[in-house]
Amino acid sequence: MLKPAILALCATLAGCTLMPDYHRPEPPIPAQWPQVAPGDATLQASVLEWRAYFPDSRLQALVAAAIEHNRDMRIAVARVEEARALSGIARADRFPNANLAVSGTSARTPGNLSLTGNPVTSHRYDAGVSLLSFELDFWGRVKSLNEAALASYLASEQARQAVRLALIADVANAYLSLLEMDERSALARETVKTREQTRLMVIRRREVGLAGDLDYLQADGALELARAELANLVNQRAAAANALTLLVGIEPAALPAGRTLSNQDIVPGLVAGLPSAVLLQRPDVLAAEQRLIAANANIGAARAAFFPRISLTAGLGTASNDLSGLFKSGQGAWSFQPVLGLPLFDAGRSAAGKDLAEARKNVAVAEYEKTIQQAFREVADLLAAHEQLAEQLRARKRSDETQSERLKLVDARYRAGVSSYLEVLDAQRESYAAQQAVVQTRRVLLSTAAQLFKALGGGKPEDNATGFLR
Repeated sequence: MLKPAILALCATLAGCTLMPDYHRPEPPIPAQWPQVAPGDATLQASVLEWRAYFPDSRLQALVAAAIEHNRDMRIAVARVEEARALSGIARADRFPNANLAVSGTSARTPGNLSLTGNPVTSHRYDAGVSLLSFELDFWGRVKSLNEAALASYLASEQARQAVRLALIADVANAYLSLLEMDERSALARETVKTREQTRLMVIRRREVGLAGDLDYLQADGALELARAELANLVNQRAAAANALTLLVGIEPAALPAGRTLSNQDIVPGLVAGLPSAVLLQRPDVLAAEQRLIAANANIGAARAAFFPRISLTAGLGTASNDLSGLFKSGQGAWSFQPVLGLPLFDAGRSAAGKDLAEARKNVAVAEYEKTIQQAFREVADLLAAHEQLAEQLRARKRSDETQSERLKLVDARYRAGVSSYLEVLDAQRESYAAQQAVVQTRRVLLSTAAQLFKALGGGKPEDNATGFLR
């Protein structure tokens, strides 16, 4: 009757833990966004797959290649595997470790040291199963360490999801920047051709006395400025291409045809929802919370250091002085060695360990709250920018149309001899600047949409799964 009672008591104590109850801190953010989402918002970012949000097939191929080959992504995946292994090691400490061992020992004792006065040679052979120093986790120390390791693993998995989501947005932004440079370079090339034709026209008009040297110098200077602008844009285009290649990780051999900036269609209305409901599901916020859970669990392990630690070492097998008699009847052997360790004096080490664990938890709480606040600001900024950039793009388009009509009118007046070439040059500059501004604003608007997808935690639930049971 006594043995079952002792076993039941041990099982009960082994389920105890000194780990504090975990309570998620209240998000230190307002209940509403300062800027609401667009009025036609209908899509939920958290359940929208990235391929549906970025319909450009060329961009999709680049993102898929980046997820597979980007070095930051590979590092994040390796970090997850590292944390998974550490969690497995911590989990294994909760179970007894048994080893099968066969050993043999031979020793010679000199005559002057033996009881008989003659040299003695002895032999011993052992075979059996041994239990290696298994700790009875009465106070939940090992359990707390296991919980901390598991939470660290889950944090690394969420960090991987955050890297993946940021990579998707970064590749989209780099691709859009490359398209912008392509379109702006094309505008610059067309401007160079126009300026060359204009200069040729001025030369011919000067030859017949309809234009002077000043008109020629102005036309020639405008042409050289256009060539310099083209060279600058070609250089920026090369830098944008290199940045995209770095993000993707490889130089794709063949890519499908892509879309122009104006046909990207990646600005659907996204439902922002309530801040707390949205931000608490972002991978970076979830990773910060898991780190907080790990810090909370480590407090339990630090508290357990104040209490006795009981470990068991045992062995069961056979022993013989002759190898051939190792498994004969009557050669059974066993050993059992319980060890009780009670901390008496450690110069404040245990108390300092508990203080350290609590301080690290306070740091984790602050980092968790800061992560939420940063996420709130990011979304709020993007929501505000989205609406204003859309209005700005509409105004830029109207300005482009106006400047284009003005250029046609001034050019016709110059050919008729009514206007000066200075008016033509001014109209050309204004029209070119308006065209460039439209392309720039459209790219910024699309990049804002890509960043908003990341900021709202874009990705289907299965994309955000931890994969712990894989």
